[in-house]
Amino acid sequence: MIESPPEAPPGVLSRPYRALSIGMVALVLLLAFEYLAVATAMPVVARALDGLPLYGLAFSGSMAAGVLATVAGGRWSDARGPVGPMWTGVAGFTAGLLIAGLAPTMHVLIIGRFVQGIGGGLFSVALYVVVAQVYPPIMHPKVFSLLAAAWVLPSIVGPAITGAVVEHIGWRWIFLGIPIFVAPAAVMLWRGLAGLSGPSVTAPVEGDAEAAPSAGGAKAVPPAGGAKAIPSAPAEGGAKGVPSQRGFGARLAWGGVVAVGAALLQYGSGLGGRGLVLLAAGLVILVFALPRLLPTGTMRAGRGFPTVVLLRGLAAGASFAADVFVPLMLTGERGLSPTLAGLFLTGSALSWSLASWIQGRGKYDRTLLLRVGTAMLALGIAGTGLLVFDAVPVLAGLGAWLVAGFGIGLVYPTLSVLTLELSEPGEEGRNSSSLQIGESVFAVVIIAATGAVFAGFDTARWVYLVCFGLIVLPAALGIFSAHRVQR
Repeated sequence: MIESPPEAPPGVLSRPYRALSIGMVALVLLLAFEYLAVATAMPVVARALDGLPLYGLAFSGSMAAGVLATVAGGRWSDARGPVGPMWTGVAGFTAGLLIAGLAPTMHVLIIGRFVQGIGGGLFSVALYVVVAQVYPPIMHPKVFSLLAAAWVLPSIVGPAITGAVVEHIGWRWIFLGIPIFVAPAAVMLWRGLAGLSGPSVTAPVEGDAEAAPSAGGAKAVPPAGGAKAIPSAPAEGGAKGVPSQRGFGARLAWGGVVAVGAALLQYGSGLGGRGLVLLAAGLVILVFALPRLLPTGTMRAGRGFPTVVLLRGLAAGASFAADVFVPLMLTGERGLSPTLAGLFLTGSALSWSLASWIQGRGKYDRTLLLRVGTAMLALGIAGTGLLVFDAVPVLAGLGAWLVAGFGIGLVYPTLSVLTLELSEPGEEGRNSSSLQIGESVFAVVIIAATGAVFAGFDTARWVYLVCFGLIVLPAALGIFSAHRVQR
């Protein structure tokens, strides 16, 4: 008897998933535009507000805030479902944009970025849980590829629009313009969630046999359109891997300690020699507190999920830190306009999206993807750093930056897929939280280290070289840890 071939999984944009997929992509598109726009405009913003010493903090302040948000958002998503933290995150992200756009000083702008970080952290964790609970596992690579593709349009037009706005209208509209588009994107997401999860996502009533968690973690609300529903949240302690309220309280407290350490570290980095005490205090706090929020064995590359978290921190930290310094170097050392400097971010984001699309189209050896990706990231950042020398053509530096973008495009979605694969039912929020805490804190540490060097010395070429060398190091370390993602 001839067996019929297995039925192909539905497309990400097929009818049951279309509204939700479009809604998620629309909001990620705005997040991407904001990220690229701020990275392009920040050299001008920092000079306009006389806040160049706090340049790095304007980036990593939002990452430090994301530590608290991801701890709270992970627990919230696991206990009550992802809808609440998702909408709270969207509201926080919008409020942070308004505060930053109206900021009279650099310190107020940093507060706005902090609020943005809280909103972005809640939204990002909830997004992972939605993907885990709504889309079947075979669709996860394609979903993350679609979300990566949301960077394409902002990458093409974002830096050019940002440069034109900064040069002809004013930098404040980089922040104030984005909330105008948040409302229609939020409506799209609301329609998708309403169609899949029913009117609400609530915890089951204790003792209700019909609402008791199943072996899969929870009873699902029947969806409209036949798609897999967002499960109701399990009762407290009712699913494997869901922490108790007491455990969550301790985790949230440690999250606050880590956020304080990260803030001290980054703030001290902008004060030159005067900030050494703050730098040391922040580093000690992080060394003591961060392991309490990460899976056991993360810092020694324990096999499986601990190495996934470590690799995400190393690769994303290196990539984000490079994004901070490349526009600054191009405008300060090579005399490029904000628009031309933004084209570098365009190229990097496009190559990131291309790599993400490629890894989502087939079954590749994930260890190989991670090794190749981290190697390309390290080599690309090193090559871009050579642009401090006038003899190096700008186009050669752009080519190196494209290589770096392609590398992180291989690494990032691969680690996202592995996070869901290695999570037990009910653990998706907590593990996604750990993943993004590692990402945020590693980025803060790398940006703080390079920012301290930058603030402590004149902006000579050798200072840029040292900063880029510090950024390359974590990416290179990732090459030797990639094989340990397999249990």
